[in-house]
Amino acid sequence: MTISTWVTLAISILVLLYAISIYNHLIHLRHNVAQAWSNIDVLMKQRHDEIPKLVDICREHMRYEQETLLKITRARARVSDAANAENMVALGAAETALRGGLDELFAVVENYPDLKANESFQHLESRITGLESSIADRREFYNACVNIYNIRVDQFPDVIISKAFSFKHKELLVFSDLETADVNIHQLFKRS
Repeated sequence: MTISTWVTLAISILVLLYAISIYNHLIHLRHNVAQAWSNIDVLMKQRHDEIPKLVDICREHMRYEQETLLKITRARARVSDAANAENMVALGAAETALRGGLDELFAVVENYPDLKANESFQHLESRITGLESSIADRREFYNACVNIYNIRVDQFPDVIISKAFSFKHKELLVFSDLETADVNIHQLFKRS
């Protein structure tokens, strides 16, 4: 074999090893996105299980606030449907509706001292609030993983491998304008 053949063979092997390295890195990033989504999904399922308990406790005390409870129940179902379909756009909107319903419920509870003093209610309120905070943290991590993955799918030379092996962009979990809008403090004080 001539030197040019050896050089060509060596370059071909290096290019192949580099392509394999890129492919493996894209697989790693795709699994990071899946794991980040799984973490959100677990927390949302835990919250999904707690909300009916909260609604049942509230229903016993809140005779005139059935519309608020119905709004939470509907939003809970929409979150579940969007999460199962892994539709990030619908999930963002459903999450906003659910959080708005829970905020409204917790504001209305101020008018029911017996309910507010109920130990089960306090436990569930604390649990759901903690889960909400954890979900928000996990959403941020998920979006960071998706962003890194999407950048690598578009970057050269990774784009060659990503197109060859059908690596598709992932959707960010986007918040609605309601959830990112400035808080109207004056309106919050009017509630109580």
